[in-house]
Amino acid sequence: MSQDFREIIDDTEDVIVEDAVIDEDDENDDDYEQVCMMCHRPESKAGKILTLPGGLNICSDCMQRMFSSMEQYGMPEIPGMGGAPSFMGKFEIPVQQGNNSERQSASEEKTDEEKKSKKNNQTPIQGVHFINLADLMGGDMGMPRRQKVKKKKENTEPKKFDRGEIPAPHRLKAMLDEYVIGQEKAKKTLSVAVYNHYKRVCCDPSDGVEIEKSNVLLLGPTGSGKTYLVKTLAKLLDVPLAIADATSLTEAGYIGDDIESVVGKLLAAADNDVEKAEHGIVYIDEIDKIAKKKQVSTRDVSGESVQQELLKMLEGAEVEVPVGSNSKNGMVPMMTVDTTNILFICGGAFPDLEEIVKERLTTKSSIGFQADLKGRLDHEKNLLLQANMDDLRKFGMIPEFLGRLPVLVALEELTRDMLVQILKEPKNAILKQYKKLMAMDEVMLEFEDEALGLIAEKALEKHTGARALRAILEEYMLDIMYQVPKDSNIGKVTITREYLENTGGPRIELRGQIVPELPGV
Repeated sequence: MSQDFREIIDDTEDVIVEDAVIDEDDENDDDYEQVCMMCHRPESKAGKILTLPGGLNICSDCMQRMFSSMEQYGMPEIPGMGGAPSFMGKFEIPVQQGNNSERQSASEEKTDEEKKSKKNNQTPIQGVHFINLADLMGGDMGMPRRQKVKKKKENTEPKKFDRGEIPAPHRLKAMLDEYVIGQEKAKKTLSVAVYNHYKRVCCDPSDGVEIEKSNVLLLGPTGSGKTYLVKTLAKLLDVPLAIADATSLTEAGYIGDDIESVVGKLLAAADNDVEKAEHGIVYIDEIDKIAKKKQVSTRDVSGESVQQELLKMLEGAEVEVPVGSNSKNGMVPMMTVDTTNILFICGGAFPDLEEIVKERLTTKSSIGFQADLKGRLDHEKNLLLQANMDDLRKFGMIPEFLGRLPVLVALEELTRDMLVQILKEPKNAILKQYKKLMAMDEVMLEFEDEALGLIAEKALEKHTGARALRAILEEYMLDIMYQVPKDSNIGKVTITREYLENTGGPRIELRGQIVPELPGV
């Protein structure tokens, strides 16, 4: 838009006539938005709406298009306005030919027009006669009514986080027990860490005592429930949660996600509410993948350098976060998020960390009957429970990074009994999910205890933790869920151990009648 056009718009904004079409029952005009008469967009979408003489509302985009059309068709210039064409008007072209009576009638028309403008308290522009567009559009029928959309009222007072919303540690652990089987130490540690963190958020530092932030580091084999613990915790607390993957993080300037993308996901989870995001939880999974690489000839852009960039974010800093994007560029708006009150939980499987722990525990060597045997820890399952910061530093984590994760929690490896409990006891148990699917076809689904034990044993052989349970059930339930909807007389299906061992079939009961075991479905 040229400078002359901008001056015209600025002059027009000063001439405002509150003459728009409104409803009689509108008590407060500030609650509704103006609508452009050309494009019919409300003020929240079109931007600033200009109110022209006569109660005509028009947005700046439509004003610019009108100027462009006038320039294209060579509209005459306005004297004394720098050659800028007029808007929404017609020009009085001087009459070069004709007798005196014609010129006199034109002068009288001009005088009447000026009187009419003064009567309406409008300042006429020399050479411009405004046209009433309402008359051209057929009266009030063509005028858009004001948008019935409530404006968002600005809240001047920031929302304060209430510590009373966070349950006590024993209540928080009791709620976790309904969803997570086992891992008693991990649930207790997380409950205390989260409760103390939000007490820190709400405390008053006026007495000079400022509580430091205690971020958490979770260790545990794959499928032991690290991510599920954090998801359940955030759901119970009703706070924003962002789950990021450390494998995609790279040093600034390289292909991949910058560290700001971690906070960007939290901001998106909080619906771009900065105040709400600054009290959320960030879980960085696969944190062991950014350990220092050993004996590499190329530049380590996703290892130690990423740990160093995460230091200030974990401790607390103001981070410029792109809204709706993982990378910074000139076309993406930025928001500033303070990470001081954000709880960071990092988790990883840390493969081969057991070997480091085993090496530390068997450094003592002796000869004789009381000698410490080298192979006594070969069959130990929960070596990660004995891991410490020195073992993690030898694994490849830098001391500065570990110092910002003071709470170290190790999860136990799942046993056969724990897997059986995971199958049937939690609120969102896998068996309850399959029973709900079958109930939608009005069929009851049951599992024998021996069948559940066999499923747990097969899951232990896969060494993928609780994730193996669904894979095994999907394999055995495929034929049943395919065949059962064919027969509407089936009322109950019981999964037996023989069916899982391929030596028999499931026990099927018809509606109101029991049939013997079948060799197959």
